[in-house]
Amino acid sequence: MIAHLVLFKPKADLSPADREALAGALTAAARQIPSVRRVRVGRRVTHGRAYEQLMRVDYTHAAILEFDDLDGLQAYLRHPAHEELARRFFLSFDEGLFYDYELTEDVSRLV
Repeated sequence: MIAHLVLFKPKADLSPADREALAGALTAAARQIPSVRRVRVGRRVTHGRAYEQLMRVDYTHAAILEFDDLDGLQAYLRHPAHEELARRFFLSFDEGLFYDYELTEDVSRLV
């Protein structure tokens, strides 16, 4: 499984309409792009651990999109619905990171 991980910090002055447009673009991409298997979004949780202070940027939000394989991720990235989603993301955040990971439950592959 391939996970497309997006960590981001929305602009402080992002309007409710722009937030709704971003959510709508993500919903549309998930519905229109057949290779998207699962989408999860969330906000950062802090609970007093020392590692929380090590972060250089407080990425307050995350989106994780899952695909069966690399071909599925690449189909998503080429799809017109992703183009609109990417445009909305780049207009909406101050800071962002984008990573792709091949995930497995085989913990022997950790390193």
